[in-house]
Amino acid sequence: MGRLTGGDPSLLRRINSAVVLHALRATDSATLTEITHVTGLSRPTVEGVVEGLIEAGLVVEAPAEEGGTRRQGRPARRFRFRAEAGHLLGLEIGAHRVAAVLSDLDGQVLGTGAKEVPETASADERLDRLRSVVADLLRRAGVPRGSLRAVGVGSPGIVEADGTVRLGTALPEWTGLPLGERLQRSFKCPVLVENDANTAAVAEHWKGAARESDDMVFVLAGLSPGAGSLIGGRLHRGYGGAAGEIGALHLLGREVTPETLLSTTDEPLNPLDEQAVAEVFRSAREGDVRARAAVDRFIQRLVHDVAALVLALDPELVVVGGWAAGLDGVLEPLRGELARYCLRPPRVALSMLGEAAVATGALRLALDHVEEELFAVEGTVTARR
Repeated sequence: MGRLTGGDPSLLRRINSAVVLHALRATDSATLTEITHVTGLSRPTVEGVVEGLIEAGLVVEAPAEEGGTRRQGRPARRFRFRAEAGHLLGLEIGAHRVAAVLSDLDGQVLGTGAKEVPETASADERLDRLRSVVADLLRRAGVPRGSLRAVGVGSPGIVEADGTVRLGTALPEWTGLPLGERLQRSFKCPVLVENDANTAAVAEHWKGAARESDDMVFVLAGLSPGAGSLIGGRLHRGYGGAAGEIGALHLLGREVTPETLLSTTDEPLNPLDEQAVAEVFRSAREGDVRARAAVDRFIQRLVHDVAALVLALDPELVVVGGWAAGLDGVLEPLRGELARYCLRPPRVALSMLGEAAVATGALRLALDHVEEELFAVEGTVTARR
């Protein structure tokens, strides 16, 4: 790390504040001496930074008893990071429901909410339902809207950097929707929009089945599967945000659409929705031969889609989520076929977060944004003592 030179006191203060905040956030509370030891800053610098953070509402003096064993004489003042100084939202927009999760600045969940929404709902209706979920959640938690520091959103489709849905076939009126701009009207803080499979991948790496794996693929398995991937612990979006759209692979072959694969007659399955597909799987479990063949075709297609991604990325782990993850017989065929097609088969596991994965990952995106704003220190400079 190079040492900062020249006069830039505002930058120095910001760097020192980030260093002290990071140290306080890593512990329940700390004295000025402890902060000085951890950060390597001088005591006068630490004293000045802490006072400034108290004025900003990000740090508060902690009661003496929070520090543990009492000693003779006046106990040293202790300070703690105020995780309650701000709040974050993670939002999910899905075909059948919208959901929200609320946390403090430490990512501790304070409440959740969800509402069903018709699959045929317009974009306006779907967003109105989402706003209703958010308003109800904030009211129940007693959190003012102005306390929000960032909002993360997980949505189906290929999402541009500005939050516009470039292509979204899963929801009516979704292609071309300026989703980020529409939601920004409801919040005074940054709104970060990401593809739902990508947010689910982030969630599994944060709190789910991929906590120990920095190279992983999350498969959002459904009628048109999507995938999110982390490479070296970082989300891989691709050049235009379309990485992981394995649901389009059936276009490479004839007669390989979900409607054909899941048909138990000589005609394509109509309607093609999750209720109709669930009925096919139920019939298969009950011994219906044609339904069993349809299920086998569906699983085989999913296996081939995932294998293509595994061959390209060589992940350590594949996590399967989405509604299809609960279907009988998905994991073992997937493991077997990956072993057959891939040079180095990855581990395969089911999602630990289930339907909460997308909103949880969206919350993590909001938390990442705030952490970068409050705690990040540029690698080209160091805090000055």
